[in-house]
Amino acid sequence: MTTDIVILAAGKGTRMKSARPKVLHLLAGQPLLQHVVEAARSVNDARVIVVTGHGADQVKAEVNGNDLQYVEQIEQLGTAHAVKMAVPGLREGGTTLILYGDVPLIAPETISDMLSAVNENSMSLLTVELGDPTGYGRILRNDEGLVTAIVEQKDASEEQLKVSEINTGVLALHTNHLKAWLPKINNNNAQGEYYLTDLIALARENNVCVETKQPLSVEEVEGVNNRLQLSALERFYQQQQAKKLMVAGVTLADPGRIDVRGKLVTGNDNFIDINCVFEGSVTLGSNVRIGPNCLIIDSDIGDGVEIKANSIIEKSKVANYGVVGPFARLRPGSELAEGAKIGNFVETKNTKVGKGSKISHLSYVGDAELGDGVNVGAGTITCNYDGINKHKTIMGDNSFIGSNTSLVAPVKIGKNATVGAGSTITRDVPEGELGLTRAKQRNISDWQRPTKKC
Repeated sequence: MTTDIVILAAGKGTRMKSARPKVLHLLAGQPLLQHVVEAARSVNDARVIVVTGHGADQVKAEVNGNDLQYVEQIEQLGTAHAVKMAVPGLREGGTTLILYGDVPLIAPETISDMLSAVNENSMSLLTVELGDPTGYGRILRNDEGLVTAIVEQKDASEEQLKVSEINTGVLALHTNHLKAWLPKINNNNAQGEYYLTDLIALARENNVCVETKQPLSVEEVEGVNNRLQLSALERFYQQQQAKKLMVAGVTLADPGRIDVRGKLVTGNDNFIDINCVFEGSVTLGSNVRIGPNCLIIDSDIGDGVEIKANSIIEKSKVANYGVVGPFARLRPGSELAEGAKIGNFVETKNTKVGKGSKISHLSYVGDAELGDGVNVGAGTITCNYDGINKHKTIMGDNSFIGSNTSLVAPVKIGKNATVGAGSTITRDVPEGELGLTRAKQRNISDWQRPTKKC
């Protein structure tokens, strides 16, 4: 059967105390809704419909894709009313799964399990047992253990409030049943809203079995209503990422002090020190050592690389056996060849650094191309920007750039050329030559230092 997935994302999220729509608050660097969308995409050939409300345009702008359809719930009249907005986009004869944009950690395995239970005679409901079920709808069962209804907290009797099995809101059913039953749901309840949970009683009335499924963990179905809950889910998510890394052969100095905000792929025998953050898509080779307090964003790191403390690498590539840091910054477009070294307080941008080349300390090298075996002395800068355009600096193989040098681009330093310390180079230095610009030194004899005036 075809599968249509409806994600409810219309709520304002008043308890977040924010002008930002609740489903756009970030967990592991991505909007809550994005996590749910990615889980929905795990279902082959599924159609995903997102029901928006508060901040609809902003939600569509930040979570988009050609595979997503958006519909808007102008009035928030309950979950059944929200699903009704999506009905025109549901295909006949298929399965409809209902997910929530503020329940970000639903697992693909759970979704698959739920869908497998749906047919013309059965629907699927995700429930969980809680030690304290306060605030949640309770699952009501008959003497045979079959689900008969869901009662909301405010509508429950004293006896019903003792039930610890609660409704997560996630359910799947035959689309034809959904279309037939939605119009029968009324708002005769304490909230005056149209509850999707009324589908359970309607299923029983129509002799459709309600099969319950359970998530892999409670956190998988926990929603976010305030920043405390968001923080708790963030920590749970990061703990899970840390476990996956260690199982994959990564040594973490402290599993509680690492954040993965995207996809991190690693080889074997890597070591990651405390307080490191990985954003976007990051790949680590094998035998990589990363010091404390490093940030790596959308970058590829080769085998045997050492990234020392307090370094930032963004949209860059570091080939095998490179060394970066401490306190180094590789801005987008930096590419280090095998064995290259970027030292402390060095910043590179849109620069290729050749095999075995070194920029060891206190330098800025941007829009440049370094050959193999180049040595750049401390305090060197490439003057690559004239206020309007960027210009390129080229340093040939085995060239040597003395300390405190300014290379005014566009300029080319030839192979085996040398630039004397303290120079401002505005013209090309040919292969094998020495480039030097330096004022003649004067020493003044009998010099008297200034004295402090009274």
